[in-house]
Amino acid sequence: MVLDELPLSRATVDRAADLRTRPGLVADALAAPTTRVLLVRDGAVAVVPVVEASGDGAGAAALDLRPATDVRGSAAADGAAATWLFLGREADGTLHLARSFSVDERLVEPDEVHRSDDGVHPGRDERAADAGAAGRAGTAVAPAVAPAVPAGEPVFAPLREVGARLGSRDAGLATTAVALTAWHARHPRCPRCGAATEVVQAGWARRCPVDRSEHYPRTDPAVIMAVVDADDRVLLGHSAGWPEGRFSTLAGFVEAGEPPEAAVRREVLEETGVHVGEVEYRGSQPWPFPASLMLGYRARATSTTVVPDGVEMTQARWFSREELAAAVRSGAVVLPGRSSIAHALIAEWYGQPLPPADPSTGG
Repeated sequence: MVLDELPLSRATVDRAADLRTRPGLVADALAAPTTRVLLVRDGAVAVVPVVEASGDGAGAAALDLRPATDVRGSAAADGAAATWLFLGREADGTLHLARSFSVDERLVEPDEVHRSDDGVHPGRDERAADAGAAGRAGTAVAPAVAPAVPAGEPVFAPLREVGARLGSRDAGLATTAVALTAWHARHPRCPRCGAATEVVQAGWARRCPVDRSEHYPRTDPAVIMAVVDADDRVLLGHSAGWPEGRFSTLAGFVEAGEPPEAAVRREVLEETGVHVGEVEYRGSQPWPFPASLMLGYRARATSTTVVPDGVEMTQARWFSREELAAAVRSGAVVLPGRSSIAHALIAEWYGQPLPPADPSTGG
């Protein structure tokens, strides 16, 4: 069975692509009292953390979705601004927007920044309660202690760290918002003539005012694979740029004109010298850092001699289940975080939940 419910592949909100070209969509959404806005800053999203009553340390979380009127620059005149992005529509008609901010930009209107007697901005408790309701089904949750931030200012968490802790609706909204904001930040100009482009289709395209060409968000396919040998050991590698002890599955981008199955075999051979035969698709999820679509595979090795390339991959080795568990327990190996498809691929091979992992690990 193909891997199901990968953390960043979950979504429940209709993207409503048919609405994107509607004139005044963003302005109308900003004027609607039911519209909710997700704040995004440098790959991080605004969240209301929720602590699980079970105390297992994992913790659930939910997005801090705010009414448009609570967000700076939400006046109708700002509706065409590049930072407003349409994320979709829920079944009850609720529209969702994203608003991206620079690191030094204030996020709430000055007259909304005030502190109540207990130091918590009015409304934060209500948002925390909503977050609790949006937590994992069947899990008792309680609002987290309000963080020490200016009243009204949101708390941000990197998507790669919080993605697995979000519910399905919030995971889909956050992943889309981070992917779109990353694309806009990296592609402000026309690739044909270099002119600054304007945002159209409610954030889903950019148009060149000089040659009138339109440009759309790109996604770069990448393969990621759990390579296993005849003894059912898994091949994990240490990339040159990672901290000491971090190991993960092998991965690489699909080249132009290359099918993903061929990319699996090429990448494994290039990085470790191991030959691969049978390749089986296991699942996929977006990885918007900045624009990857991770295609997950199980690959069967036909050789076992490992020779890391020394450039991208500085270490690579085979692990049995017992060896991997011992290495994780001793701290010699740090595995990928739960938001990554790498974690899911290793866990599928392992056959049970993996030992605790570093949540900031990518892939």
